Amino acid sequence: MAGNPNAPATAKAFVPLENNPEVMSHLIHQLGVSPTLGFTDIYSIDDPDIIAFVPRPSHAILLVFPVTKAYEAARIAEDTGRPVYEGCGPKEPVTWFKQTIRNACGLIGLLHAVSNGAVKAHITPGSDLDQLLRDAEPLKPAERADLLYASKALESAHAEAAKKGDTAAPAADEKIDLHFVCFVKGNDGHLWELDGRRTGPLDRGPLDKEEDVLSEKGLQLGVRQLLKKETEAGGDGPPPVRISALKCRAETLELLS
Repeated sequence: MAGNPNAPATAKAFVPLENNPEVMSHLIHQLGVSPTLGFTDIYSIDDPDIIAFVPRPSHAILLVFPVTKAYEAARIAEDTGRPVYEGCGPKEPVTWFKQTIRNACGLIGLLHAVSNGAVKAHITPGSDLDQLLRDAEPLKPAERADLLYASKALESAHAEAAKKGDTAAPAADEKIDLHFVCFVKGNDGHLWELDGRRTGPLDRGPLDKEEDVLSEKGLQLGVRQLLKKETEAGGDGPPPVRISALKCRAETLELLS
């Protein structure tokens, strides 16, 4: 997707994923996430009546948007002087992946969504994702990136999912100026912004025990704040975005009730 300072032009490239809830849900199910979880589009981050239609809790928000000069300026300003993250192990508040595969920001966003918080309890034991996360846990970010880069299971599942969707997929080496960012609630109860292009995970502040990423406070600390920074950095207002939430499937909730 968007140009990545961690992914040189000679790096492996994936066909970009379409930001489509069905495609994204298919991919995480193929990797090993229970079909009781799936993605859904969010049509407003300001209208409480529309937000109320999304089944809760929402475990993660995926935001896809065009990378503008204003966004890049804000990103560079925030990352300048920030130490490079070197966390690893079971005590991390979140699992973060550095992106070194070109056009794989959609995949990295999905991995961030399913590797953190309560979602981990919905991963099938022995699945490709379960094994990947077990292997990744003790590794530092650079080694985790190498693990993803070398994973044949991940590459195969991504390639199969990239063929799906409502539009023709672009070529793997095509430059796409769209980018995925994920927001999750960490093990420490904080809202975290996870982006493989950054220097590490970004702690956006504490959430109350009953608050999820789609709560009023979660939106204020996360998606709304990101869009506000875009405007403050000199953008022409908030960029066009598409937002998806990872949540319990409504039909499954009905069956279990």
